[in-house]
Amino acid sequence: MKIQESDLYRPIKQYLEHQGYSIYGEVAHCDITARKGDELILIELKTHFSIALLMQAVHRQEISDSVYVAVPVPHNRRNPNHFKGMCKLLKRLELGLILVRFLKTKTKVELVFHPDRYARRKNSTKRRAIIREMDGRFKDYNTGGSPSTKERITAYKQNAIQIAALMDRLGQASPSQLRKLGTGEKTQSILSKNFYGWFEKVDRGIYALHPHGRACLKNYPEIVSHFMEEQESGDPK
Repeated sequence: MKIQESDLYRPIKQYLEHQGYSIYGEVAHCDITARKGDELILIELKTHFSIALLMQAVHRQEISDSVYVAVPVPHNRRNPNHFKGMCKLLKRLELGLILVRFLKTKTKVELVFHPDRYARRKNSTKRRAIIREMDGRFKDYNTGGSPSTKERITAYKQNAIQIAALMDRLGQASPSQLRKLGTGEKTQSILSKNFYGWFEKVDRGIYALHPHGRACLKNYPEIVSHFMEEQESGDPK
């Protein structure tokens, strides 16, 4: 059975009436209005979560602080990340959420959360990680919005290219030798983890550039040129 918006009305009406509210449908374009004393609740009904639903609900906040959106229990609620993201967005917009579950013999209404003031807490760890990543890139080689991450040039990859370019010139080197040439504190980790398969350990504490790494360097001529110019100028950044 295909659920219509109007199918949500009666179970929510009954749910709120049991709590002492007077319920009216379609008042001043509001799907549901509920009143108890001076308290006024507005509820927007939709068959699924959408931008249109959010726009309507935010518009209703001009009338009341107690605005809810109501939808049938989404099929993707089994995907906790998607449902969690939906709830987080509603909370940021200071909207409440009501879910309606249609069972074979009855209908259940679940008030997930009330609208409330949203405390926008900043994640300082993620902020520092973004700043470190930006500081670690000497130039932007990526196009924002690109779907593929395969060829994304991160600060880590730029650092690995720098190490590979130096080893291509030196032949073999230790992490300490490379750090003296400006490859940074992650040199040992990049060599030992060998994420891209560009390096090989030839002796204790000594590494060389693998043929695969030498071949891959040809894909990044601009980055290699940048690091080689730094070395020649004696000003590694």
